[in-house]
Amino acid sequence: MSKHRLFDEDVLVIGLGRFGAAAAMEMDRLGYRVHAIESDTALAERFSRKLMRVLSIDATDPEAMRQAKPGSFRVAVVGIGTSIEGSLLTAGNLVDAGVASIWAKAVSGEHARLLERIGVHHVIFPEAESGSRVAHLVNGRMQGYIEFEDGYAIVKMSPPQEMIGFTLAESDIRKRYGVTIVGIKAPGEDFTHAVPDTKVGEHHRLIVSGPSQLIEQLAARP
Repeated sequence: MSKHRLFDEDVLVIGLGRFGAAAAMEMDRLGYRVHAIESDTALAERFSRKLMRVLSIDATDPEAMRQAKPGSFRVAVVGIGTSIEGSLLTAGNLVDAGVASIWAKAVSGEHARLLERIGVHHVIFPEAESGSRVAHLVNGRMQGYIEFEDGYAIVKMSPPQEMIGFTLAESDIRKRYGVTIVGIKAPGEDFTHAVPDTKVGEHHRLIVSGPSQLIEQLAARP
């Protein structure tokens, strides 16, 4: 039986180290048809049973890259981090092939600057981004944290004591803290959108949106 495909598209991932492999497997789970390039033969063989296609070639070599037909992909992800030169040469080959959306891992500010200069569309710092998320989660109050570039965040968190046993209208969190309770979820129950008469229990998890600094103030409450 064929996999149900939420995203019916072929994508290219280059480098199946920890970051590239995680991206490839998650995209495969979401339904993308993942084609990968990995120069390590043993690693390529391991993933050949899990992904649509895996080529064991040198992605820095333009001639070798022609086997993968990179120009036929709209999206490509460069997961190479151990060699900045290899990352840049690979990204350059994708730019030359006309890939419309190139994502690349950077290991330093200078690396990111060079990737952007040669034409990479999206540069990411996975270690820094993961570290930033962990910093917000270690207090135990937040169970999920997504922050956007403008300082706006969406968080899943436990309710502070001052909300427990009260409706959202009664606790008036929006007025007092400047954030919005978007929804509420209890174990074993469906997610529900928040309304003024939604009553908060200790077992609930809240979905909160607003400026990250204001959400942090709410999460710091006992």
